[in-house]
Amino acid sequence: MKKITKATYLKWYEDMLFWRKFEDKLAQVYIQQKVRGFLHLYNGQEAILAGALHVMDLSKDKMITAYRNHVQPIGMGVDPRKVMAELYGKKTGTSQGMGGSMHIFSKEHRFYGGHGIVGGQIPLGAGLAFADKYFKRDAVTLTFLGDGAARQGSLHETFTMAVKWNLPVVFCVENNGYAMGTSVARTSKSTEIWKLGLGYDMPCGPVDAMNPEKVAEALDEAIKRARKGEGPTFLELKTYRYRGHSMSDAQQYRTKDEVAEYQKIDPISQVKDIIKKNKYATDKEIKEIDKKVKDLVSECEKFADESDYPEVQTMYDVVYEQKDYPFLPHKL
Repeated sequence: MKKITKATYLKWYEDMLFWRKFEDKLAQVYIQQKVRGFLHLYNGQEAILAGALHVMDLSKDKMITAYRNHVQPIGMGVDPRKVMAELYGKKTGTSQGMGGSMHIFSKEHRFYGGHGIVGGQIPLGAGLAFADKYFKRDAVTLTFLGDGAARQGSLHETFTMAVKWNLPVVFCVENNGYAMGTSVARTSKSTEIWKLGLGYDMPCGPVDAMNPEKVAEALDEAIKRARKGEGPTFLELKTYRYRGHSMSDAQQYRTKDEVAEYQKIDPISQVKDIIKKNKYATDKEIKEIDKKVKDLVSECEKFADESDYPEVQTMYDVVYEQKDYPFLPHKL
């Protein structure tokens, strides 16, 4: 695995803090009705992305996930201003404002969504991996899913094919404790989701996903296996989300004390503590990073606010082939 250094920790701190503050801003503008529809936030789960990016080869590896998908494309290289603009429904967004919160996408940066259908991305992730194997591209696909999606039939069908064909894919369950408002304990007799991989003779195991170093170690091993042609891995990334399933979630299924307990092992705080303990940065330098993050979030908000909405014509352009359909109210 690529060595974890002072620079790594400083990058992790800046990246995770930016992702957290970016989404805090989204929560704020959602209340102001600048962002519409659903909004699923990643607060608390940032160590997963930080660890993954450290061991991925961003020149060829791919990522696909569900609808909690705002910060992953930013980590993969997408301009965060465009991500925020997409959530605003503006034409400067990643999909001209047509995708919105749940469907961020960037082929250029090998981020393939953003999917609103629970578990819908699982077979798609295997499909991306199949294409890479077929064309001998030496790339690996990280397929993320929630603990609720692990109960979908699509997972089992996909696992069967992925193992049979030794596909270069890593399946990662982001187990944040609740499928919407239903705990894992209420959906299955076994609360160890990673054990689903045992029935397919697939390497599998649990990971402390509040710690980016632990995530990096586990994913490094899985990615190397996949790249050597040894097939898929199934990891249960044990994490926690501080906010509700979406902005409309009243969170009546858990207590404030439970959230507070997990905040004691917050991934950003863990990394910041290591930076201070090892004197990787002074308090002044840390404050400079904090200001840099705050300024970038403000820049993203300003960009989204000042961007124009797409023309009505765009809705037809992205759906229909460019022909003249007389039955449509607008000319294509």
